[in-house]
Amino acid sequence: MPANDPHGRRFGEAAQAYERGRPDYPPAVVDWLLEWAPRRVVDLGAGTGKLTRDLVGRVESVVAVEPDAGMRAAFAQVLPDVVAVPGTGERIPLPDASADAVLASQAWHWVDPDRAEPEVARVLVPSGYLGLVWNDRDETDPWIARLSELLEEFGTSPDAGYRPILGTLFTPMEVVEIPWTHVAPVDAVVDMIASRSYVIALAEADQRTLLDRVRAHARNAATASGEVPVRYVARGYRARTRAAQG
Repeated sequence: MPANDPHGRRFGEAAQAYERGRPDYPPAVVDWLLEWAPRRVVDLGAGTGKLTRDLVGRVESVVAVEPDAGMRAAFAQVLPDVVAVPGTGERIPLPDASADAVLASQAWHWVDPDRAEPEVARVLVPSGYLGLVWNDRDETDPWIARLSELLEEFGTSPDAGYRPILGTLFTPMEVVEIPWTHVAPVDAVVDMIASRSYVIALAEADQRTLLDRVRAHARNAATASGEVPVRYVARGYRARTRAAQG
């Protein structure tokens, strides 16, 4: 993420809520990201390791790159045997041609692509590729749509539906969209919202009021077991370096 982004710098304040509330990724999108069989993978903007944990055991080596110290501390609690180093998309602290794939989950929208793309290309081997993935809330679901309306009341944003655009260093992106449902307790739904950068940035009183209303909204959708079905669309993108086509 850009070093000058005030929201991005504050993720560490909500690292535990991020770990408790953010969903993992559906196996189908992870399979798709790894379809080109990389051996050495960089997880860029790894956060608390939501994607990293799906890479361990499936690739030869994983290095996590995460700029926020609080997020790295939470990462270390979950994945103590995986190396996590400070860095950003614009400054990846790894040698040239040291990775077969650079993956970024829920993170590429934080980078300056004009600086991050050449940096990713530097780290990749000539046959390497960049893979991106987001879990976007499914706004076609009425409960999700009402949740987004609630967020907008507080001047915050729903999932923006960000679509990455790469420059000339990479081939045209391949895209996959996988609808899925994450089942979570009410408290985890609240944590999911509490871990959003735009919620972290709210004044304390506004944040408390918003989260109380989110809790009530989640309770209305909870099943008899106290869990809430939250619909997502996992959107994956991948592109090889132009050097791979030479």
